[in-house]
Amino acid sequence: MRGRLIIYVLLIATLIGSAFLSLFYYLEVKNYEEQMLDIVAKTPMPAHHLVLISEELDHEYWKLVEAGAKQAEDYYDVFVEFTGPQNSNQDEQVRLLEMAIAKRVDGIIVQALNDELFTPLINKALVQGIPVVTIDTDEPNSYRISYIGTDNYRSGKLAGHALIADLEGEAVVGIIANSLASTHMQQRVQGFKDAVEDEPGIQVVTIEESNNSRVGASEKADKMLKTYPHITAFYGTSALDGLGVVSTVTALNRDDIYIVAFDTLDETLALLDQGKIDAVVAQEPFEMGYRSVGIMLDIINGKEVDKVYHTSTSIIRKEDLKNGFQIVNDYGQVEIRPW
Repeated sequence: MRGRLIIYVLLIATLIGSAFLSLFYYLEVKNYEEQMLDIVAKTPMPAHHLVLISEELDHEYWKLVEAGAKQAEDYYDVFVEFTGPQNSNQDEQVRLLEMAIAKRVDGIIVQALNDELFTPLINKALVQGIPVVTIDTDEPNSYRISYIGTDNYRSGKLAGHALIADLEGEAVVGIIANSLASTHMQQRVQGFKDAVEDEPGIQVVTIEESNNSRVGASEKADKMLKTYPHITAFYGTSALDGLGVVSTVTALNRDDIYIVAFDTLDETLALLDQGKIDAVVAQEPFEMGYRSVGIMLDIINGKEVDKVYHTSTSIIRKEDLKNGFQIVNDYGQVEIRPW
């Protein structure tokens, strides 16, 4: 009997102790939450919420765009919500654009890949008072206020002129584009074709789509070489196209084939240095991201902006790497480190 009494007393004491401990921790947590709420209340929030919708989150090119936008975010004290599909997907971009409009954000920066899909939504945003800036790919027939990015038609012409100069006007060419449904790819292809059309020794024999995939580009290059074994040059209109072509050409031991590619990714520059790629069209994605935020804030603050801001585009070759090739944008940021 005495033993049971002791057990009961110990149980009661344990329960009382647990209750006190629970109360103590509850008060501590509550106090911490109140402190955090106080800190949040005293922390000034960014004045504006912007959304930047990219083509693909995991692509190195778009990571440079994001880096530029995030640096601008710090400089201008705004919140830039950088978003996009994990892999290139226009339907997902459209869904994200619809979400940004529904959230009534202060401004939208978007890559506009397709007239039919993007124009109605861009117009809808403007009608609802949300300014829109297009980036990388323009939609000039929409209500968008400004465009920041490459002159894609000119970049295609630069690629064509590089090929003419390097091959002395003699080539049988296959073109691989990531998507012929995308406006900027159409422009890059057309620019190239216009550049070479008056060269009687240059013939474009086929154009294929890679679906923005290195594997897709490799498979299409293999198919093209089997169908047109006399091809002597490839033009890849996006970063992964050139890399895919190199894979196939290397596997087939076709070192005689000339390759002009897009974008200065680390791997692309390495292949240029090794002589596996002959020329690269260099863009300025970091500056696109940075300046798009500044342009949007000018619009929000009622300042007049230009309809189009073209970032610079150039051709680089292996000798440029030996000279420590780099791009420095208007804000002193080095986009491509010296090789």
